[in-house]
Amino acid sequence: MKKSLVAVGIIVALGVVWTGGSWYTGKQLEGRLADMVAQANAQLASNAPEAGIQLAYQDYQRGVFSSHLQMVVKPADGAKSSWLKPGQTVVLDENVSHGPFPLASLKSFNLAPAMATVNSQLVNNDATKQLFELAKGQSPFDINTRISYAGDTRSDINLKPLNYEKGEEKVAFSGGDFKLDADKDGNVFSLNGSVESGVINAVNEYNQKVQLTFNNLKTEGDSKLTSFAERIGNQKVTLDKVAVGVEGKELALLEGMTLDGKSDLSKDGKTINTSLDYTLDSLKLQGQDMGSSKLALKVGQIDGQSWHQFSQQYNGEVQALLAQPGIMDNPEVYQQKVTEAFFSALPLLLKGEPVITIAPLSWKNSKGETTFNLSLFLKDPSTATVAPQTLAQEVDRSVKSLDSKLVIPMDMATEFMTQVARLEGYQPAEAEKLASQQVKGLAAMGQMFRITTQQDNNIQTSMQYSNGQVTLNGQKMPLADFVGMFGVPDVAIPAPQGNAAPAQEGQSAQPPADFPEAPVDSPD
Repeated sequence: MKKSLVAVGIIVALGVVWTGGSWYTGKQLEGRLADMVAQANAQLASNAPEAGIQLAYQDYQRGVFSSHLQMVVKPADGAKSSWLKPGQTVVLDENVSHGPFPLASLKSFNLAPAMATVNSQLVNNDATKQLFELAKGQSPFDINTRISYAGDTRSDINLKPLNYEKGEEKVAFSGGDFKLDADKDGNVFSLNGSVESGVINAVNEYNQKVQLTFNNLKTEGDSKLTSFAERIGNQKVTLDKVAVGVEGKELALLEGMTLDGKSDLSKDGKTINTSLDYTLDSLKLQGQDMGSSKLALKVGQIDGQSWHQFSQQYNGEVQALLAQPGIMDNPEVYQQKVTEAFFSALPLLLKGEPVITIAPLSWKNSKGETTFNLSLFLKDPSTATVAPQTLAQEVDRSVKSLDSKLVIPMDMATEFMTQVARLEGYQPAEAEKLASQQVKGLAAMGQMFRITTQQDNNIQTSMQYSNGQVTLNGQKMPLADFVGMFGVPDVAIPAPQGNAAPAQEGQSAQPPADFPEAPVDSPD
């Protein structure tokens, strides 16, 4: 009897502790909601000002073991334009299970203590009804998030299969699974997941049936916030196959695509080094094998603080642009203004004197590989003490040196152009003959204009630049002579007004010198 009473007492005590803990953590979570929403809105305003949206929550109902609320995405207050129409909202239904042992976790036999688990599902309304039609009336995704007492989160995101048909339109999606981990401040996060397949059937403006399919999309990446409030990290995306067909015939097939981007800090934590590697294993157009490609791009020595200033200035100008009435009614003008904002802020990125390398950009087929390599060392133009008077002086303000080389094997180029001719309807023999003529003509024209040379059955060109001097295929000349080859005069640059530094004596614009003619090699 006593043992039974002791057992009952322990159970009651545990129940009281669990109930009290659940009530406490529910209360604690409620107190954090406002901060979490404010943090999310700050990220939206900083990283996607053009979206014109903000996050809010409503209908919070707290119980002992669970709570319920709705997260609402709506047009941002005062936004002149938004991804959502006025009055339109996207609503997430949030069911919260309180810790220390959330009931939702116990159902999946996860016994680790946690502040809460949250199940999120989309609400069917005017903004989302099309997604619900695709998902047969159900939420198109299901998100289960586990919140630790430290505030870190882990979310399992399940994208539901979609299947929709209406006339000639069809969408079929296999669904996918992703995992998102984030720290309590949103400074560090990672995303990994995959989607097996997808198919989209539609009708284009020519009333033709178009089909797009893809297979095995995978992504993995991580990101963290630096001391200068910019993100660095790694992101890798792979896609096994993408096919585009028209009227039942395959138009294009891309296989083995990989995009691998990385960015990290230097040892002193002041500059960013980035790299981008891209590969495409195979491209086929209407069954013709066009070859494969790859790109290896690196940008180093980006000054961190300058990158932050660039982001602030660019995003500020975009926000000001979006505030102009009617700007989104003319997409061409909007895009032009955005481009202008980008280039006006671009000089800020040169403060760290970055280095850009391409090694290589290439296209390869069964007959060879065309390669392009580039090394560009930039300078900080703000350190210049003399106002530029000539094109060379203007270039030297921002460019320390440049070294580039292009090699095109003639057999490879002929094979590529043969495939292009066959796509245009030429028979194989005619296509090869036409391609050979085109490549030989290109080689002869390049030599005639002193742009390329021929060596070992390759069309080649190399160019170096430093201190106002260009070396083209081994021949050195002033920059004025080089641009003069293309009919561009070395126009004098007017001295800026105000407190700009005067030009140094003797540094006036010079007319381009006549470039000497050279013998032209006869085409084979």
